[in-house]
Amino acid sequence: MATQSRRREGAKARRRFLFGLAVAVTACLATARTQTPPSRIVSVVPAATEMLFAIGAGPRVVAVSSYDHEPPEVDRLPRVGALLDPDLERIIGLRPDLIVAYGTQHELQQQLTRAMIPVFAYKHGGLAEVISTIRAIGARTGASARANEVAAAIERDLADIRSRVAGRVRPRTLLVFGREPGTLRNLYASGGVGFLHDMLEVAGAVNVFAGEKRESVQASSETLLAAAPEVIIELHVDADGAVDLAAWHALPALPAVGTNRIVVLTGSDLVTAGPRVAAATRRLARALHPGAF
Repeated sequence: MATQSRRREGAKARRRFLFGLAVAVTACLATARTQTPPSRIVSVVPAATEMLFAIGAGPRVVAVSSYDHEPPEVDRLPRVGALLDPDLERIIGLRPDLIVAYGTQHELQQQLTRAMIPVFAYKHGGLAEVISTIRAIGARTGASARANEVAAAIERDLADIRSRVAGRVRPRTLLVFGREPGTLRNLYASGGVGFLHDMLEVAGAVNVFAGEKRESVQASSETLLAAAPEVIIELHVDADGAVDLAAWHALPALPAVGTNRIVVLTGSDLVTAGPRVAAATRRLARALHPGAF
């Protein structure tokens, strides 16, 4: 009996040793994967995808989100869902060694962590955060040199825009990025934080909702009348077809409507917190201060 008991204890000890060894080996492999520049990257954030291509890591991207359209090279890549519906099974099946996710995708991050797949998660924030994220994603992917060049170029371009509009009258501006076609219902505008707000300020405007410390404001007609914008800028991703501005005539008391200072700008660069933010800011500045350019 004593011999059998010793054998059972010995077998348990060996199993504990082997299990501990397996855990240690798995942890070492995960650490190595985290520290080694990735060779198979999946990005489920369009802005991050643009960053990866801008810093030269594009050839290592093996899949993107359902809403990725830039740069054109992404059209040939598999799609793995987006912010609200990432396809975990397909992501894992692509054998990635880095997933770039958005900071609010907590469940996805937990699932990937359990699968021992490294994750780079971030949130857009303002222009400063966009620039710091480019540098951080460059460091994580082994592309720091190029990432620093891209970030520095954005900083130079933004400084140039600030210089050009310095000293000019800064009009009170409403920056709209969504509303029901043909009406002013469900109208969404930039609040006082985030990259859109920062772009508007760099471009030489005063955001009429600067006091609202959130990224977006759903504005009613009463709110718009109280804000009294001198300029209205509408951002539209899709450039196809003309934008109907007749709905604004329902509020003739708005200074921007009275002087017909309603501007429409189209393009995904205007609403993507990626490497094109400086070019998009310049477009805003040209619309506000054409004489500065």
